[in-house]
Amino acid sequence: MKGIEVFAPATVSNLGSGFDIIGFPVEDIGDVVVIKPVSQAEIRIVHLGGYGDIPREVEKNTASFALGKMFQKLEVKRGVELEIYKGIRPGSGIGSSAASAAAALTGANEWLGRPLSQLQLVELAMESEGMVSGSRHADNVAPALMGGITVVRSYNPLDIFRIEPPGQLYTVLLHPHIEVKTQTSRKILPRQVKLEDAVRQWGNVAGLIAGLQRGDYDLIGRSMEDVIVEPARARLIPGYDQLKTAAVEAGALNCSISGSGPSVLALCKGRENAEKVKSAMDQAYQNRQISFQSLITRVNPRGAVVQRKW
Repeated sequence: MKGIEVFAPATVSNLGSGFDIIGFPVEDIGDVVVIKPVSQAEIRIVHLGGYGDIPREVEKNTASFALGKMFQKLEVKRGVELEIYKGIRPGSGIGSSAASAAAALTGANEWLGRPLSQLQLVELAMESEGMVSGSRHADNVAPALMGGITVVRSYNPLDIFRIEPPGQLYTVLLHPHIEVKTQTSRKILPRQVKLEDAVRQWGNVAGLIAGLQRGDYDLIGRSMEDVIVEPARARLIPGYDQLKTAAVEAGALNCSISGSGPSVLALCKGRENAEKVKSAMDQAYQNRQISFQSLITRVNPRGAVVQRKW
């Protein structure tokens, strides 16, 4: 094999109450990584295009860092050249770092004859997330690799299950053009939680998973309530409260922060409802001195995929 090209999708995570455990990939947005094997036992980034100021240093880029961990694990004696095409703006809250790592790992695993399972690939991608944010979380890398709605039941040992999305589930994403670094958004989280808040959150997480599995849209909406993380992070996103109010009043099931922000997601039942919600959210953000993008998307069932190889 002379080369392989892989697409890995952007992801939304948490979905309100599911902090660090629930996420899904979206359609149409993502990163592309091209891997070309070379005889020298090293990993090189030879092209970096698209959004943002992405590190070129192998030890700081999530794609090359993940491959380094993979090659070390498998004792690979050859190297690769990487071309990375960023379709996801860094610091946007939709899994930019996760997508690059997922694409690189999927491509290398294909090149090497698929020696690693998806769960093992998730573990390696978590190493990259830890390098970037200081936390080895899987709520972006798992859906980027596995597709569908993923739930991390346990981190130690790693245990992940997958849910097929309800047929009429749509997502409105609004991305204010500001950057919120994951490290920053994690530092402001509460270190202690009241028992009554924890019990309320556990109930919401259980309801969210049940609602997604059963296609119970009302239960999904009620269960997205986050009483622990969202109150701390909302102040990092200008106009968040107004956006959420506009989305819910327009008919969204509920609205929450995607990942660490600043992107905001609203879950909706049906395309027509999603159009109304998008219009309301756009209107609510028009008067702010912050540019933004918004779109309607759906759950990507596939995750990272090989687009071509030669």
